[in-house]
Amino acid sequence: MPKDKSIKSVLIIGSGPIIIGQACEFDYSGSQASRSLKQEGIEVTLINSNPATIMTDKVTADHIYLLPLTTQSIIKILEERKIDAVLPTMGGQTALNLAMKCDEMGIWKKYNVRMIGVDIGAIEVTEDRDKFRARMEEIGVGMAPSKIARSFLEGKEVAQEFGFPLVIRPSFTLGGSGGAVVYSKEDFDNALNRGLHTSPIHEVLIDKAVLGWKEYELELLRDSNDNVTIICSIENFDPMGVHTGDSITVAPAMTLSDSTFQKMRTMAIKMMRAIGNFAGGCNVQFAVSPDDAEEIIAIEINPRVSRSSALASKATGYPIAKIASKLAIGYNLDELQNQITQSTSAFFEPTLDYVIVKIPRWNFDKFKGANRELGFQMKSVGEVMAIGRSFQEALQKACQSLEIKRNGLGADGREVTNQAELLKSLEKPSWNRLFHIYDAIKLGISIKTIQKLTRIDPWFLHQIEELIVLEREIEKYTLATLPKELLYEAKQKGYADRQIAHLLKCLESEVYKKRTEMGIKRVYKLVDTCAAEFEAKTPYYYSTFEDENESIRSDKKKIIVLGSGPNRIGQGIEFDYSCVHGVLAAKECGYETIMINCNPETVSTDFNVADKLYFEPVFWEHIYDIIQNEQPEGVIVQLGGQTALKLAEKLERYGIKIIGTDFKSLDLAEDRGSFSTLLKENNIPYPKFGVIEDAEQAVELSRELGFPLLVRPSYVLGGQSMKIVINEQELEQHVVKILQDIPENKVLLDHFLEGAIEAEADAICDGKDVYIIGIMEHIEPAGIHSGDSYAVLPPFDLSEKVMKQIEEHTKKIAVALKTVGLINIQFAVKDEVVYIIEANPRASRTVPFIAKAYDEPYVNYATKVMLGEKKVKDFKFNPKKKGYAIKIPVFSYEKFPEVQKELGPEMKSTGEAIYFIDDLTDEYFHNIYSERNLYLSK
Repeated sequence: MPKDKSIKSVLIIGSGPIIIGQACEFDYSGSQASRSLKQEGIEVTLINSNPATIMTDKVTADHIYLLPLTTQSIIKILEERKIDAVLPTMGGQTALNLAMKCDEMGIWKKYNVRMIGVDIGAIEVTEDRDKFRARMEEIGVGMAPSKIARSFLEGKEVAQEFGFPLVIRPSFTLGGSGGAVVYSKEDFDNALNRGLHTSPIHEVLIDKAVLGWKEYELELLRDSNDNVTIICSIENFDPMGVHTGDSITVAPAMTLSDSTFQKMRTMAIKMMRAIGNFAGGCNVQFAVSPDDAEEIIAIEINPRVSRSSALASKATGYPIAKIASKLAIGYNLDELQNQITQSTSAFFEPTLDYVIVKIPRWNFDKFKGANRELGFQMKSVGEVMAIGRSFQEALQKACQSLEIKRNGLGADGREVTNQAELLKSLEKPSWNRLFHIYDAIKLGISIKTIQKLTRIDPWFLHQIEELIVLEREIEKYTLATLPKELLYEAKQKGYADRQIAHLLKCLESEVYKKRTEMGIKRVYKLVDTCAAEFEAKTPYYYSTFEDENESIRSDKKKIIVLGSGPNRIGQGIEFDYSCVHGVLAAKECGYETIMINCNPETVSTDFNVADKLYFEPVFWEHIYDIIQNEQPEGVIVQLGGQTALKLAEKLERYGIKIIGTDFKSLDLAEDRGSFSTLLKENNIPYPKFGVIEDAEQAVELSRELGFPLLVRPSYVLGGQSMKIVINEQELEQHVVKILQDIPENKVLLDHFLEGAIEAEADAICDGKDVYIIGIMEHIEPAGIHSGDSYAVLPPFDLSEKVMKQIEEHTKKIAVALKTVGLINIQFAVKDEVVYIIEANPRASRTVPFIAKAYDEPYVNYATKVMLGEKKVKDFKFNPKKKGYAIKIPVFSYEKFPEVQKELGPEMKSTGEAIYFIDDLTDEYFHNIYSERNLYLSK
């Protein structure tokens, strides 16, 4: 059936601020769906409250509403615009819940709006655990024994009937919020109470736990003709008991027999058809018994684009959200084109001749005292994905992508050798269990024991064991005597030059030189969806070590943009927003654009954004090889956050041009001593400070500076390890901890200005002229990390004298640092004097917020300045200023109820929202401003 021509305008509901369990994978899906519908000539209106995403940018939709995700906001949009249909399946659970609420209130009916992509009945069946169970029984799909409890008493009765262990799953929540595995009746009461309170309808499903069973996911698409296709099978490395968002996952499934896969495939299609009659995407999760019987039971089904849909799209090259949105407006699968081959239909099931591995990224260090054990409630803040010809290669590349100071899995001298510690870690999974499995095998703990404790399939454990066997063989040689075959095998299994150098006790550069001389070079393969059966047209690449290189260098002038890697607290999707705009601006200037990133959740890793996408670790060895392959004019580092900036020194050392602000200026801003000298030369005030290298120096310096002191390491993001100390004992303890956690790092001590107001400015500079794009005043006083503060644009009570100082200081610093591109400067204001806290000559997390508030593409402008295509004076800046915009930090403390919810100099928020007010009499502003007065009074 062709497109439904009665649908001329569609409303897409976004997912709101980034929180644990609902991150930027929905930004990717919503952006893709919006562009897909616009291609069909449909007017797209989008509602979302998140300013950090490319989804809420005017390059994505025709009309953007940066409003709270409430029924009142939906009514406002429907009063202002003629909307034919609403697509609620691209914004996660938040969007579905809002669509349901609007339906219950009769809003869609009143404004004659159709719901497409899903139906209400399907949502009710999948979210109401009782109805879902009944429907599965009707179609003969097995499930774990379970019952619904709507009260504490009902829950106690279920526990008595089933016995322990049990799983508690609250209804209508996301990321497993409130979910728990309960092993004993002593822990049951608290877990049940929490689950009931987490559910918006005060309801939980209590399952008899099938811990240790293997977990799988299938991603499906269905059209209005009831054609169904399976896009991707995903296997969890971790067994049942660990939330799929916290589990390492592998695609395609590795340890499933073909007969069981076919049975699972049939069950998934039957389940999708049984829950409702709709055209769109679906995610189905199964558990499989870890024995020869391979019994399958259903866990759940999500009738929407899921967290795994972005992963499956990047893993297969099949753009699920894009196709799902076209199915929602009436197209059938066989009427649509395969986006990769551009010659076959979309009604096919992708075939992979490679393996992908996803590893989650956690930020437990931000939540002191948090329970780090993984379970049914998701705790990770981001993820990486790697592609390799084998599981081992993909696994090593994924570990290299994590940015946790590891060079891969093992071979870096950081093994744990305490047997008791390892055995405990194997049984109680946490963020580092993968590394501890490696350590345990290396220590000599048997595979049988490891499997018994972890319940991970032996196939995966033997794959890791093979790596250790290879390492021991390599260690028998020196660099000079190492056989080519052995070095080639190590590279094919994903080992970095650094890892091999560690095994051979030589330098990374020596290994690189040796393998280059031997002709062992990295080549690039296309992600083509069809195992090379048809020619791929889309330049989407991954690296491996073979003979044929499929990435052919063009003769066009080209630019590489370094991405920001996995999401984490302090470096989120605001940097992906900047990377995407950087790519678009470079394209406008006639450059061939090349994106390097390893985050499957983001828009920057959509193969339609840059001219070439390398889905590779943002890790020196991989980047350098890509640079050698592409020979670009230069590399843009200032858009990818601290991840990209940390690579600037090596780029400089290897003679590779950094586009925009050069390395010396970037380093000068980070070197507190040199930067303070620059401030002093320009008569710009700054708090008294010093740089120390040990605790003794710190105590001595503190007597000169005076307490309180702000203690912080250099070259970190999100205020990592920052702390305000008030005496010598606290100072000494914290300095020792920093030097232990981050060896060979300089530690900065600043006299802390108590009771100061904090402000910040973002600007564009071409080395000579400066344009300040926005000045923000924080609600919280100095001492609370800027990412955790409410920020108001423009400032609401800074005097003219203070504003003049901020403007003068910003312009002076930007020029003095020889900034070419973006710069962010943070200020402390006390007694009408403006002091400099720090300057960052790069894209900041506030740039998207200002861009959305003033409706100006500032990153686009800044990129053209970096490329030398434009000067600041060439732009006609026209910010659409209306009232005040408030940046609201959003936290995920509900995942860590045991953690003290105290704010300080280290950032803890996971996302942000934007809220507009007309004037300062607004009640919301009054309430948050009262909080500042409360802070200051303390």
